Amino acid sequence: VQLQASGGGLVQAGGSLRLSCVASGLTVSRFIMGWFRQAPGKEREFVGAIAGSGDRTSYADSVKGRFTISRDNAKNTNYLQMNSLKPEDTAVYYCAADRQAFSSIQTSRLFYDYWGQGTQVTVSS
Repeated sequence: VQLQASGGGLVQAGGSLRLSCVASGLTVSRFIMGWFRQAPGKEREFVGAIAGSGDRTSYADSVKGRFTISRDNAKNTNYLQMNSLKPEDTAVYYCAADRQAFSSIQTSRLFYDYWGQGTQVTVSS
């Protein structure tokens, strides 16, 4: 199983980025696909996730209304659209997969079985 995250970069506050997570060795529609982030000196935190069915999403309060998770089953790819970015969104962003596709979306990283390598997002003020 491999999760390849990409799309990070440097952007000014108020700008947008779209992160992608291409999966191989698993089918994204059979997993809860999540995004987490980790800023320097901080714990890895939940950003959002989408259920295996695609009909449920969950977001951290800090990103609600600004970030949107979507999925393209044909490409076996998960996306994180980030709008109205703030300097406090600066972090390494990781995609992750929870094999319990039809259970509740978990916000703890302990429930996620597979992880990508991370992509850096830097938001300048």
